[in-house]
Order: sequence, then structure tokens, then C-alpha cells
Amino acid sequence: MQLPAGIGSHFQVFLNGVPQQEGRDFRRDGNELVFEKQLVQEGRLGFWRWLSLFLGVAGTYRQNDSVDVVYDAGDRRVVATGLPLSPD
Repeated sequence: MQLPAGIGSHFQVFLNGVPQQEGRDFRRDGNELVFEKQLVQEGRLGFWRWLSLFLGVAGTYRQNDSVDVVYDAGDRRVVATGLPLSPD
């Protein structure tokens, strides 16, 4: 997963709102984050999937991981939300 441009060495990473620890949950490889476990983003819901959720036929959503990065840019704190996951 590509990090935002201009990010320094001090930043925080959240996976689905849960803080992650570098070295345990992920590692930085240049300008990319590499997670130990496979992350998945659910694509757009098709008509039939959306309808089945709306009618209560399907009771759960599929896995939909979200990665957020918090970092300092100049004098302000920036939150990059929902970073796109790189294909494996």
C-alpha cells in the first residue's frame, strides 16, 4: 500500500480503526506499507447484493479492510483515510 507523498518517519497506522504497531503488524518498505496479513477491500455492491442486504436476506457484509494513516505535514496534523490497497 502506497504511503501519502511527503510523509516522514513519524506516523500512526490504523487498520479498521485499531492502532497498528510497526514491526508487529506491518513494516515500511520505502514508500509502502506491507502488512503481515492479507487485507481485502469489498468492491462496489451490485444490485442483487445490495437488494439482498436491504431485504435482510444477507445478514453480513464481506470483509472490507480500511487503512488510515495519521502524520504531521508542516504545522498541521493530517489524516489520510481509506488508503487503496495494493493488489497482491
